[in-house]
Amino acid sequence: MTNQDLPPEFLDLVRSVQARRPKTVIDHILQHGFVTTEELRDLYGYNHPPRGARDVRELGIPLETFRVTGSDGKSIGAYRFGDPAKQRSAVLSGRTAISSAIKSSLFERYGAKCNIYLEPFPERELQVDHRIPFEISGDEELSTDVDDYMLLCPSANRAKSWSCEHCENWSLKISDNCRTCYWAFPEDYTHIAMRDIRRLDIIWSGEESAEYDQINAVAQEAGEELPSFVKSIIRRRLELDGIL
Repeated sequence: MTNQDLPPEFLDLVRSVQARRPKTVIDHILQHGFVTTEELRDLYGYNHPPRGARDVRELGIPLETFRVTGSDGKSIGAYRFGDPAKQRSAVLSGRTAISSAIKSSLFERYGAKCNIYLEPFPERELQVDHRIPFEISGDEELSTDVDDYMLLCPSANRAKSWSCEHCENWSLKISDNCRTCYWAFPEDYTHIAMRDIRRLDIIWSGEESAEYDQINAVAQEAGEELPSFVKSIIRRRLELDGIL
């Protein structure tokens, strides 16, 4: 479907998007008909190009994924506008107000913290994300329930996006699988992307960075990888306390 085939009201809608990241993707598609993952990476700096498409889809704008040949001759992904009839019914002009209200409510509930790393971040760096991707939930309306969202730092958001899009449930689209996943509810989960994994993210920041460097140096002297070294420290403490 070319831009000329798109209904005027749909074009008006996509042109009304002002948020920088989705607008970048939309403007490129409007100008060239589609955008490739290679262009998203090389021209616009998306370290995880599918996130660029997701930014647009989260606004309720349908995108189709197809394959083209990249500069190295290999097959790569590309995106173009999908069927306007599949546009989600959320009104874009009201989305910013909803997002702002939800973000404020999340700050009141959790503080300016990443819900994955549980560490404070500057408010401007925290992003509102659906706990369950709408690609899975299939919701037609944009939820206004703060319980459906979480605050993520950019690093956690990229990690969650990659893991979700490579999860078996991305094809199954079973919301209950997401409700027991770390990426949706890190405070109470039984799996990570359908795998029997438990995860603990620890961040050393500011003055704590020196402690990290010391621990890392001791681990290297012991010939151990840092994660296994930290696990052994925790295990020994639990054994001393009689827990293990």
